Amino acid sequence: MTARIRQELTIVGLLAIGVTLPVGCRGPVFGGDRRPRIIKPAALRPGDTIAIVAPAGPLERERIELAARRLRELGFVVRLPADICRRRGYLAGDDHTRAAELMAAFADPQVRAIFPGTGGYGTTRILDLLDYGLIRRNPKVLIGFSDITALHVAIHQRTGLVTFHSPVPMWGLGSRENLDPLAARYFWRALRGPGPDEPAADGAGYSLQAPPGSFRTIAGGVARGRLTGGNLSLLAALMGTPYEIQTDGAVLFLEDVGEEPYRIDRYLSQLRLAGKLDHLAAVVLGRFSKCKPDEPERSLTLEQVFDDYFADLGVPVLAGFPVGHVRQNVTLPYGVLVEVDADAGTLRVLEEPVLPAAH
Repeated sequence: MTARIRQELTIVGLLAIGVTLPVGCRGPVFGGDRRPRIIKPAALRPGDTIAIVAPAGPLERERIELAARRLRELGFVVRLPADICRRRGYLAGDDHTRAAELMAAFADPQVRAIFPGTGGYGTTRILDLLDYGLIRRNPKVLIGFSDITALHVAIHQRTGLVTFHSPVPMWGLGSRENLDPLAARYFWRALRGPGPDEPAADGAGYSLQAPPGSFRTIAGGVARGRLTGGNLSLLAALMGTPYEIQTDGAVLFLEDVGEEPYRIDRYLSQLRLAGKLDHLAAVVLGRFSKCKPDEPERSLTLEQVFDDYFADLGVPVLAGFPVGHVRQNVTLPYGVLVEVDADAGTLRVLEEPVLPAAH
């Protein structure tokens, strides 16, 4: 047995008995054009084990237990750590506990998917505690949005793993109303692969359509690129770190919540000054919820801010796509090739984001 395998098994064993430990094993850094080869997790099927973890903010027990019950009703095995609702202020425990819990889920061979319970705050604090080599050797479905953006960007760029910007258990499966039908449709389509009535044809993928009247075309056209992005404030927070987003040739999607237009402006200015808007294939702006100015008479509108940054960018730009802090939060896979039609309000996933289930 190699030292690395012993380490991975030790993490699993210690977490199983409630012992936390520092992790801090860093994987290889891929900067510039040295990007790892894309790898995909296996599609989920009934009987697979899903681990619910808390890498960011504290979880609400009632919502998490409801989400777990609904997943079990769908035929999945759900693992909940005994201390899943631990709290340290605005964090779900100290940094090493949260990082070790996430790494244990990746190291456990029985776990097929990892569902962070919620976002909130905290993932940027653990990025340098993750073992990216272990993650690459154990590709699994990883979902989430909001603060989970930092995990998606870091993990995908360091390992090549396709992950999923999606609803989380607390705000979806754990909501009283359950997942919104549109959100549920694309969540399970992404994680399960094509259904029996939708045979896969050479990895042809599937299309996501913004509801009629819900989107705005800032700049028309059609373009292709690999998908990246997420919560705008998190992407700005990663600038200047080893985990800052790589955007050359990409389709960049953005969303946010609770930020006034001047702060959205500041984040976009930071990305522009860093060159992150210079070589994009296309832009998809999701929902910017609760982002109205406190003093409208003294503020630019959000539409004006977006037009200032994107109208003359020279690439297709679609605004109002159903992704973000809204019930209609469709699932988007990081790193896959997509095609954006900004005039039609569509985003087509051009390849399956998951591999056929192995068993």
